[in-house]
Amino acid sequence: MSSDPRIPRNPPQPLAPPEDGNPKSALRKQMLAARRALAPEVRAQWDRALCEQVLAWQRKNKVAVLGVYWPLSGEPDLHAAYAELARRGVRLLLPVVVQKDAALEFAHWRIGEAMVKDAMGVAVPADLRMEAYPPALLVPCLGYNRHGYRLGYGGGFYDRTLARTPRPETVGIAYSCLQADFPDDSHDIALDTVLTELAGYGCA
Repeated sequence: MSSDPRIPRNPPQPLAPPEDGNPKSALRKQMLAARRALAPEVRAQWDRALCEQVLAWQRKNKVAVLGVYWPLSGEPDLHAAYAELARRGVRLLLPVVVQKDAALEFAHWRIGEAMVKDAMGVAVPADLRMEAYPPALLVPCLGYNRHGYRLGYGGGFYDRTLARTPRPETVGIAYSCLQADFPDDSHDIALDTVLTELAGYGCA
C-alpha cells in the first residue's frame, strides 16, 4: 500500500459529478486522485472493516467458491479476508485476462503460491489452473452510485464478464467516500450488493 507523505490526514468527502460532457472519464480521474489521497492508517482501518464485511457476507451466504481480485492502484486490500476464507475451506479464484476485448476467465489460487503478471500486468498464479466461472464474485469498484452501478477503469472487462450467463452473485467492494452520482449506461449491469467499510447494502 502507498505511503505517500503528501496525503491528507482526513478522508475525502463524497464526490459530486463533474460539470463537463464526459462525466465518467472525469470522475475516474477524480476518484483515482481521491483514493490515492487516503492516509495509510485510514486505508488500513477501512480495509480491516471491509474484510470483516466480506467474511460476514460469505458466512451468511455459505459461499464455497468465490472469485476474488488482486488489488491494483489503491483498491481495497482484502488479503486478510482471503486467508480466513481459505481457512474456512472456500475455493478462491483469481481473474485472468486472456484477450483484451473478452470476458475475464478464472484460475484457482492458493495463497502463497508463486505469482506472475498477465498481459494486463495483473498478478495471476504462475501455474494457471483454469476453472469454471465462479458462482459468486467480488468486484473492485473505483466508484459506485446509489443504484448499485459500478465505475471501473473503462476497459470493460467486468462488464463483459457479468454479461455472461449464468450470471454470478456480484459483490462490489468500495470505499464509501467514492460513492458518486453518475448515469447508468445501457451496457452497465448493476451489482447485487455493495460492501464498504461502513456497511453493505443490496442493490436490487
